[in-house]
Amino acid sequence: MTEPAERAWRAEFPITERLLYLNNCSLTPLPRRGEAALREYAKTWSELGGRAWYDHWIEILDALREEFADVLGADGDEVALEPAVSAALVTIASSFDYAKRPKVLVADIDFPTDGHTWLALADRGVQVEFVRSPDRVGVPLELFARAVDERTALVCTGHVYYTSGYIQDVKALAEICHRKGTALVVDAYQSIGALDFDVHSSGVDFLVGGTLKWLMGGPGMAFLYARRDRIAAARPSALGWWAMRNPFDFDVEHVDLAPNARRFEYGTPAVAAAYTARAGLSLVREVGVATVRRRHMELSQRLVDGARAQGWTVRSPTDASRRSPIVTLEHPDPPGVVAALRQRGLICDNRPGLVRLSPHYFNTLDEMDRALALLAPLRATAAVA
Repeated sequence: MTEPAERAWRAEFPITERLLYLNNCSLTPLPRRGEAALREYAKTWSELGGRAWYDHWIEILDALREEFADVLGADGDEVALEPAVSAALVTIASSFDYAKRPKVLVADIDFPTDGHTWLALADRGVQVEFVRSPDRVGVPLELFARAVDERTALVCTGHVYYTSGYIQDVKALAEICHRKGTALVVDAYQSIGALDFDVHSSGVDFLVGGTLKWLMGGPGMAFLYARRDRIAAARPSALGWWAMRNPFDFDVEHVDLAPNARRFEYGTPAVAAAYTARAGLSLVREVGVATVRRRHMELSQRLVDGARAQGWTVRSPTDASRRSPIVTLEHPDPPGVVAALRQRGLICDNRPGLVRLSPHYFNTLDEMDRALALLAPLRATAAVA
């Protein structure tokens, strides 16, 4: 990594001129090209009105599906656009028959939506069981292997756990699931854009993610990958008119599902979010996920080593190869720590019992050292508690 490249990366994010921004796993800051994309969207809407749909926007949505597919290692017809990961999981859940396989497995350290989606189906006979993490960092594969049986419809879990950054071996987990005829649904919101990943070689059945984290596209746009053989068999009941084969036929009397992953889509997509999503994805392609991954490992390791030297309890794998750039530190008053750091110009986040820092590729080692210097006096409050 050269100094000019680093300067160019940082120039794309004006927020770095004012703040030490380490909250990228909650929301990456708006890049300059994302702001330019929003201006282009507003100009198109202002000048063309409804004609923008046919002259520009449908083409942009089609291109976005292909660009999501490219970062996933998928084919474009295996990808659907979604308003949020929560909505993506709901339409996946609606496509399963739970009569013979009522059990769904979720890790107890997964993001809440990963459990809520199937807990809400209790009146349809769905039985959610939680695989318990022994250390609140990750879930050993053997615990999933013990829990998966012939009654298990699916496992829904994260590729990366949001409170620790632990990277789950989803390829091995897919093999465990498939030996028992169980589907694997992966929540990859915390990982796509941060880790090299290929959905085809992973063997996952469904995968969901979005753009507000490492893909740098902001809120309002998510994606759903469905393996080709899963698409053909799926009859989701949670859907909208964009899920139809020919939505612009405006046929109110029949459900004629699209032959591809669009059958999992809902209503009119958020076009402004599509513009910023494409801008963020262009940055991912330009920098390269491999480069991003190297930077993440270097930056997060500086945080982990420094925090441990200060006496913090780190709730993340200490080996950079086993975690994303998420670094979490235990503290009895995480909101207080985050507020104190914000006053000093460091932006991070908190989760129950944890202060969460998440650098991205445009951050620097100097910033990691500055963050550690700001954290050091706050460690004393954790020690007293």
